[in-house]
Amino acid sequence: MVASSIALQNSSLAEKDNWSLLDDPQEWGAFTQLDPFDAAQCVSNIVIEGMHCAACAVTVEDALRQVPGVRSAQVNAASYRAQVVWSKEQVLPSQWMQAVAKAGYRAVPANDAFALQRRTLEMRQALWRWLVAGLCMMQVMMYAYPAYQAQPGDLSAEMEQLLRWASWVLSLPVLFFSCTPFFKNALRDIAKARISMDLPVALGIAITFVVSTLGTFEPEGAFGKEVFFDSLTMFVFFLLSGRLLELRLRDRTAGALDALMNRLPQSVERQNANGSFERVAARRVEVGDVLRVQAGEAFVADGVVLQGDAWVDESLLTGESRPVERAPGAHVVAGSYNLSTTVTIRVQHVGEATRFAQIVALMESAATSKPRMAQLADRIAPAFLLLVLLAAGASGMWFWSENPERALMVAVSVLIVTCPCALSLATPAAMLASAGALARGGVLVRHLQALETLAGTDTVVFDKTGTLTQGSIGLQSVQVADGWLQQDALAMAAALAQHSLHPVSKALVQAFAAQQAQGQETAKWLCTEGSETAGQGIAGRVHRGDVVLDVKLGSAMFCGVNPPHSAGLQVYLSSAQGLLATFTLQESLRAEALDVVTYLQAIGVAVHVLSGDR
Repeated sequence: MVASSIALQNSSLAEKDNWSLLDDPQEWGAFTQLDPFDAAQCVSNIVIEGMHCAACAVTVEDALRQVPGVRSAQVNAASYRAQVVWSKEQVLPSQWMQAVAKAGYRAVPANDAFALQRRTLEMRQALWRWLVAGLCMMQVMMYAYPAYQAQPGDLSAEMEQLLRWASWVLSLPVLFFSCTPFFKNALRDIAKARISMDLPVALGIAITFVVSTLGTFEPEGAFGKEVFFDSLTMFVFFLLSGRLLELRLRDRTAGALDALMNRLPQSVERQNANGSFERVAARRVEVGDVLRVQAGEAFVADGVVLQGDAWVDESLLTGESRPVERAPGAHVVAGSYNLSTTVTIRVQHVGEATRFAQIVALMESAATSKPRMAQLADRIAPAFLLLVLLAAGASGMWFWSENPERALMVAVSVLIVTCPCALSLATPAAMLASAGALARGGVLVRHLQALETLAGTDTVVFDKTGTLTQGSIGLQSVQVADGWLQQDALAMAAALAQHSLHPVSKALVQAFAAQQAQGQETAKWLCTEGSETAGQGIAGRVHRGDVVLDVKLGSAMFCGVNPPHSAGLQVYLSSAQGLLATFTLQESLRAEALDVVTYLQAIGVAVHVLSGDR
């Protein structure tokens, strides 16, 4: 007991130390942005751990708003994310994080490096509880079946008692393992004199188990007529099933946001005063620093190119799938990828001043914002749960004098019918699921309120790249010189393309892989010597068996050919003998694009395309 107490104290001290580290303004860039309209005001995005319903969200909001210096707080019960607006002149992050801890929850930065690990652990624990509840439920139902089916006299008293004892034993793992979150949260709520969804659930489970246990130990007593272990285990299993689905929904949404936020590398090479480069944490980068970015790395800040001539993928920011050339003097933006050669840049904007940070802020806002319906549900939930508890107590008291066993079961019935807490979870969960589905389709939702007003839309304006099209280029056709097969030309091009990160190279490699997957067996060409010229193409030596060729893959000028003019994107494969093949690539329409546009027009919605694409 003493060792456990010391461990808890050490854990608490470590938590406080972590919070104090976040008081360093240099650490704020990881989870906080300055308000563009008020330099003394900050906006922080955090994740609240330990929440299970809208009543929890209201509790956290109230705890944060009571901290002097916190201007506003908004907590989303479905995504577990919170947005806190606070004055840096009046309060520090550690102070309002401690307020969350005192309320019985835990606040961590939204892009905490261990967030994924904690979510994985939470999902694994939830899965184990669900599996134990499911296994025990099936076994208890098997023991309960004879009592339901037996006719009077078919089942002896000894056999019935044996089945009750077996069901009682199998209910213990469900009660003490699978139900741990319900009881833990209910005790926390009682200690804090508040109500959440877990309190009526825990009361219902506890009363049912106690009544059934009394019936098992004293079959001739007041509660010996029936036991309800089968109903208890089934209820817990279905409740855990719902929570497991909620966790999966939250993780999918949080994973999409984490993927966006983790697009930036954690470290970068920065030039020292003596001209050498050392790797430092990305958040330590300041305006004016000179950085070296290798091929395949993302830019951590907005800046201007000093040395190097690279091709950059800016599709996340512009929607344009084709890479753009960035020569010395050109500007690069955070979140874009360097696809070709090593470049050095001078930093012009960092942190929240970058365009990438603005996109992340939009996503954060969407994850924490709550539509009017969800806000109304949040406010009604605590009063609704209190009313449920009072109704359950009144129902039990009404029937107590007539039949104590029936009175308790009536009270439990009133408690458990509210367990899904649909009033508080259905609205935000549906909104968040919609936003997550749109995000996976490439649509960023700025405000969830927009989903409520979407039904009244009369005009839709589409962008082209990444909206009506796939957002990435693919191989459309292959034209080969006499004596060559399309399969061989594509295999040769793919061998060269494996040495490049250019989107065109990736498209050729994917096309060859798709060809192989379709069963078109083609002997592979191997490229042993390949070198890329930024913005031009790849030259290398390929061989298949005894056949060895020196070939080039890239632009017409690079390959030394003079092809006819074409409106599409074309890449050429040539050797010393001349042109071997021409590959035409273009963006392909999304499979559902035609159906969507046709449907919108059929219901009377005006459809337009607004695109800056060539």
